[in-house]
Amino acid sequence: MGKSCCQVPEPDQAIHNDARWRRILWIALVANATMFLVEIIAGVMADSRALQADALDFFGDAANYAISLGVAGMGLAWRAKAALFKSATMLAFGLWVIGYAIYGLVAGSHPEPQAMTLVGTLALLVNVAVTLLLFRYRAGDANMRSVWICSRNDAIGNLAVVVAAFGVFGTGQAWPDLLVAGIMGGLAIWGSLEVFVLARRELVHARQ
Repeated sequence: MGKSCCQVPEPDQAIHNDARWRRILWIALVANATMFLVEIIAGVMADSRALQADALDFFGDAANYAISLGVAGMGLAWRAKAALFKSATMLAFGLWVIGYAIYGLVAGSHPEPQAMTLVGTLALLVNVAVTLLLFRYRAGDANMRSVWICSRNDAIGNLAVVVAAFGVFGTGQAWPDLLVAGIMGGLAIWGSLEVFVLARRELVHARQ
């Protein structure tokens, strides 16, 4: 039987010291930091909650990749603690995005669909490329899995932004943009819970 995603993997120092793993993390870090700047500017100019939420997600992911680089090569306990911290940031991001979407629903917004489509498509291409690079590490420990989950959720979120842009264009209303922002928040919360459960199990395993 194949390993479950919830099983605690054995400590594997070699893979965390792997030059390819570190190189991929650096590529992901630079790509996410760049897309944060692009999307936050475009999101504000286009008055798109979905783009702004995605921009902050890029920022959070860049920080998470930096943390992963910092703990690469350390023991399982340190990597699990880093994953717990990243779980908390994913949860905070998800809650904030949902709250911001609700605020936009109450206060009103006027997203610009053309900018959403263009920037959302660019973000999708970047995240698909990063996700493909990380694919082989998707079943690693909590730290590696958190990196994979972030990238996977980003790609889904980017696709949703493009769909929202068509929704805004077709309806002439803001609710598709706000709905997608809320969905992205929900994905972050779900991902944070998945990482939290695995990281806690790894901490117990490391203390035995």
